[in-house]
Amino acid sequence: MTTNPLLEPSPLPYGLPPFAELADAHYLPAFERGIAEHTAEVERIATDPAPATFANTVEALERSGQLLARVRAAYDNQAAAHVTDGLREIEARVSAMTAAHADEVYLDPALNARIRTLYEARADLGLDPESLRLLERYRTDFVRAGAELSEPDRARLRELNASIAAARTEFGQNVLAAGRDGALVLDDPAQLSGLSADAVAAAAANARELGHEGKWVLSLRNFTNQLELALLDDRDVRRRLLAAAMDRAQDTNGPLAVTLATLRAERAALLGHPSHAAYTVADTTAGSTAAVTDLLERLVPPAVANARREAESLAEAAGGPIEAWDWAYWSEKVRRERHSVDQAALRPYLELEAVLRDGVFHAAHEVYGITVTERPDLVGYHPDVRVFEVFDADGSGLGLFLADFFARPTKRGGAWMNALVAQCGLLDRRPVIVNNHNIARPAPGEPALLTFSQVDTLFHEFGHALHGLFSDVRYPYFSGTAVPRDFVEYPSQVNEMWSTWPEVLARYARHHETGEPMPEGMVARMLEAARFGEGFATVEYLAAALLDWAWHSLPAGADPGDPLEFEARALAAAGIDLPAIPPRYRTTYFTHVFGGGYSAGYYSYIWSEVLDADTVDWFETHGGMRRANGEVFRRELLARGGSRDPMAAFAAVRGRAPRIEPLLARRGLR
Repeated sequence: MTTNPLLEPSPLPYGLPPFAELADAHYLPAFERGIAEHTAEVERIATDPAPATFANTVEALERSGQLLARVRAAYDNQAAAHVTDGLREIEARVSAMTAAHADEVYLDPALNARIRTLYEARADLGLDPESLRLLERYRTDFVRAGAELSEPDRARLRELNASIAAARTEFGQNVLAAGRDGALVLDDPAQLSGLSADAVAAAAANARELGHEGKWVLSLRNFTNQLELALLDDRDVRRRLLAAAMDRAQDTNGPLAVTLATLRAERAALLGHPSHAAYTVADTTAGSTAAVTDLLERLVPPAVANARREAESLAEAAGGPIEAWDWAYWSEKVRRERHSVDQAALRPYLELEAVLRDGVFHAAHEVYGITVTERPDLVGYHPDVRVFEVFDADGSGLGLFLADFFARPTKRGGAWMNALVAQCGLLDRRPVIVNNHNIARPAPGEPALLTFSQVDTLFHEFGHALHGLFSDVRYPYFSGTAVPRDFVEYPSQVNEMWSTWPEVLARYARHHETGEPMPEGMVARMLEAARFGEGFATVEYLAAALLDWAWHSLPAGADPGDPLEFEARALAAAGIDLPAIPPRYRTTYFTHVFGGGYSAGYYSYIWSEVLDADTVDWFETHGGMRRANGEVFRRELLARGGSRDPMAAFAAVRGRAPRIEPLLARRGLR
């Protein structure tokens, strides 16, 4: 190729990658060039004959690797959101290249020596707080990466990292393929009884896209309990749909889960930790495996008791014991009967565009003063992607926000945020942030109608986006969501509170055809009905978190045996093996922990929710949706990224350490 748009900084606003000019073939050469350039830059820093200074070592490292960072950001998002055949072909190679390159940097003895020298003299360097924290973080990262190991141990560590990177990539590819191949194909529209007309039309359109003309296809979302289980009248279709979800990738990813768990355990031992869980939490706000274990074990008994009470109510309604594929269906019926709430009846009031503009964006404007304007002149990485410019209260440009709402076969499941450009003062960069969702695409010309769970997800992911957009740090290391894994979900969970804030809800919850507001009392009944399901939701989540914890608490050399038998033993040992409530993710499609960055970290959601519930209580007791509150939360926490100790940032907002009582009250676990 004669030109590669990735090789030069983008001329587009805020450095938005030039997706209109990008082709799959550009990525691999750009990675190769980026790695080569970064290797040379690091070599110059490590071999600089001048004595180590903060400027010529730490700050120089922060300035290095700009091409590689630019390529990696664009690639990582597209590999998750629109993984074409061309990207799939290079995925394993890119994973191996980047893992090897990271080892070359962090296991460089000369570079480590310079970092160590600065760290030992840190009290005499006269550094400002952010620079001092950066030096301390570099020292921690180098030690945790194995820089102080002997050369034979460093060689073994490189082998382990390469194997782990390859297995993670394969695991994720298998989940995507299994989700696509395991979609439930139905021959008769009568089998879809209970679904709304637009959902049936979406299933027909999905079938056409997947080559099943004249049929209806329910594609699998990444979690266990598929949304349609609450509505499908045909019990056997429900059973088949849940089985398709739960049986995904058992032959391929069962052995890979064992491989990943044992490799991570060996790596942790090499680095001086008794397990991968211990290695992971040593650098989080939790700090120890005992703290995480204590929280999870404390929540299990009341959650299980709550779920058993819910099960009794469902069995009474159903006229007999219910199975896992019945739970969501009969829960919906009980909600309708007890609380006069019909989830299908809510959807006409929850139209995507209204929720986005009059809900998500409006709440951010009221709390933080920002405005969001669509930029149809700017192009994303797929035709579905919409680009918005975000302006601060004073009218200055903050950055770009990209929204990719709809599910497609080339996108992994779930919802997430990525930074295509990370804010930092050192390099004069403003942020470009992406939110990805998996909302079913409506039929042509029809609106996208949401469940209330999807509304919550829109607010949640925009909370992550705000964390990136409000970043105001000097060093790229600390930008936006670059915080400990068990802290990163906290700000996004706080943002969910505005989805039911009366002034916000009144704006967006209007019938998409008539404009009539959601009937008075429906919201209160809906929230009350949601509390009925807290037992199920908490058990489902805790089962997944404890499963992750069990896999990654294995010591080096332990043989977990058959992966599904290990899964069953782990859930039984934790006292959370309820047959009617399978884990939110089973081992073989638990991409968060085996294919992503949440290994020994899925507990983070509930850990973060302790902080979230306490902060929501702070907002409420300080007047709620007030700019003054938003300014405190933005200035003391969101803008600081990782440049401040996260619990100090929490205390700066809340005025004290977190308390668990608001979470227990929210989840009905007192």
